[in-house]
Amino acid sequence: MSSFRLPSIPGELSWRRDAREWALVGDGLSVTAPEKSDLFTDPATGSATDSAPAALFTPPDAQFLLSARVEVDFGSTFDAGVLHAWQDPEHWAKLCFELSPQRQPMIVSVVNHGVSDDCNSVPVDIPAVFLRVAHLGRATAFHWSADGQAWSFVRFFSLGTTAQLRVGFSSQSPTGPGCRAVFSRVSYRAGALADLRGGE
Repeated sequence: MSSFRLPSIPGELSWRRDAREWALVGDGLSVTAPEKSDLFTDPATGSATDSAPAALFTPPDAQFLLSARVEVDFGSTFDAGVLHAWQDPEHWAKLCFELSPQRQPMIVSVVNHGVSDDCNSVPVDIPAVFLRVAHLGRATAFHWSADGQAWSFVRFFSLGTTAQLRVGFSSQSPTGPGCRAVFSRVSYRAGALADLRGGE
């Protein structure tokens, strides 16, 4: 099945890169990344890796919120579950629940304009987090939450034109044999936040 639907998503999801394994789990999705899979363009060398699986859909609204509870079977450094925004191979962004080299789960974001701007945000000491993409026409914000109620600001950026924007779910295992991420309590709604940096 190359495309599929989730109950809360207003459109078909299709795979930009195939998962090693994937499954519908309740009203959500499980995605297992293959060995040494990643999406990253090294700003020092320009070397690009584009092998992380991603299930994406085209949002029907210019302003929207996409969120999910993300739980990751962490094993190797940089294993992650990801909310992903994709415009084209040069312009994309990802918000990750990721395992650091210090074996500490963290909130990490990457924005790519030709090369990747990689930013660690905060360490996390709970087994699952909520991640959110808030899109505002030409600009996008990332937030995270421990409970899906109180949101913390991570990043505000633009991918430039977003005429072909797709968003969705990804996992990665850049240094390891593979990584499973489970996305549950998936939510999509049209509209903008009243307080972008406050998260409400």
